Amino acid sequence: MSATTLHHVDDHLLIAEKPAGLLSVPGRTPELADCLIARIQIEYPDALTVHRLDQVTSGLMAIARGAAMQRALSMRFEQRQVAKGYEALVEGVLSIDDGEIDLPLIRDWPNRPRQKVDHVIGKPSLTRWRVLARDAVASRTRLALEPVTGRSHQLRVHLASIGHPIVGDDFYGAAPAERVCLHAARLGFAHPASGAWCEWMSLAPF
Repeated sequence: MSATTLHHVDDHLLIAEKPAGLLSVPGRTPELADCLIARIQIEYPDALTVHRLDQVTSGLMAIARGAAMQRALSMRFEQRQVAKGYEALVEGVLSIDDGEIDLPLIRDWPNRPRQKVDHVIGKPSLTRWRVLARDAVASRTRLALEPVTGRSHQLRVHLASIGHPIVGDDFYGAAPAERVCLHAARLGFAHPASGAWCEWMSLAPF
């Protein structure tokens, strides 16, 4: 079990860095017990989950200390009062510099946990993206991503739906790679105790 990197620690919350391949919370079976929150609770027994990252995604996660802070932080996420920024490497070279993907998403029940675009009963989902760099030789593009909504697998499905799946995300049509190149690089919100705006950054490891 590797040590957990913490970007911030105080009496109210922690900001942790989840490595790719590690679950955010325990799975349903004993072999899936190892996860970020379990590792953190060894040193901080009052630590509680506020939000999750996909197992394949690395990056910043906010962890509450105690039930009151969990409620306060969860409310910020529910009310979209949290600034979230991701970095991704996608297949193909995008020709324009920025844009939005506005496609409704819903769980693909026969193939869960897969999600899919559904224009009839899907939930509104919006992703903003901006090109950071292009690699014509490798036919890849590095993107900054802002999920305005927070649907499950939103960034992965949205990018695949426009023909630019995230590198390594063979679950959504990309060629297999060492990892899925999606990283939660920025997290910001008003501190639930002090009210001061706090923001953390993490460099993408790909």
